[in-house]
Amino acid sequence: MLGSSPVVRDGEYAARGDYHRQPDPDWDYYPTYLAKLAFVRRWLDALPRGTRVLDAGCGEGILVEEYADRLEIEGIDAFYTSLRVRRGSLTSLPHADGVFDRALCLDVLEHLTFEEQPLALAELYRVLAAGGELLVSVPNLAHLQSRVQFLLRGRLIRTASELKHPGDRPANDYIALGRRTGFWLESRHGIFPTIPVITRLIRKNPRTLLPLHRWLTRLIPIPGWCFLNLMVFRKP
Repeated sequence: MLGSSPVVRDGEYAARGDYHRQPDPDWDYYPTYLAKLAFVRRWLDALPRGTRVLDAGCGEGILVEEYADRLEIEGIDAFYTSLRVRRGSLTSLPHADGVFDRALCLDVLEHLTFEEQPLALAELYRVLAAGGELLVSVPNLAHLQSRVQFLLRGRLIRTASELKHPGDRPANDYIALGRRTGFWLESRHGIFPTIPVITRLIRKNPRTLLPLHRWLTRLIPIPGWCFLNLMVFRKP
């Protein structure tokens, strides 16, 4: 169901605009963002026409717009409203039980508090039909560079400030949350193994070292070592 409101931006979108539409090649997350989108598009492209999809925490609704002609896809976000994106909370979705075949939750859970995360997963579980799948992407607090720092200094490297990522966790903790919700883990994939020194170089020169980022992800796609994890959960 499409919204009827004009574009309304709050939070980071009010400050930065629709920054996902034309991402800055000098953004340190740029190579990982492109790799994530490529993975998600392959996943969506494999779905039959007319599949019912919810993009939860969709921001500007880029994928909602892109796939609207082929899939029955809609978006919801707490900080963005447009013709295709409904304003709402992931901890209280305005949908009936079992109305979606697939759901996306991309780079969202880390922005929720530890208390909110299980509520959001429970809502996504509720609105999925039996056999439905949920594709989640999350930054991994326990990526390789972070583990090395823990050994040397006794602390992990946060994936962003506590204000931005209050629910920062190791990827394995997100998997445990999904399983406690009732999901089965179907698959897990990693993007950007954070090899010390090389990681710092890539983040300082994302535009120039984009090919190196891609090569590392192809060469060492070990999810536990990677900055970003993508997990496909299934509702039994």
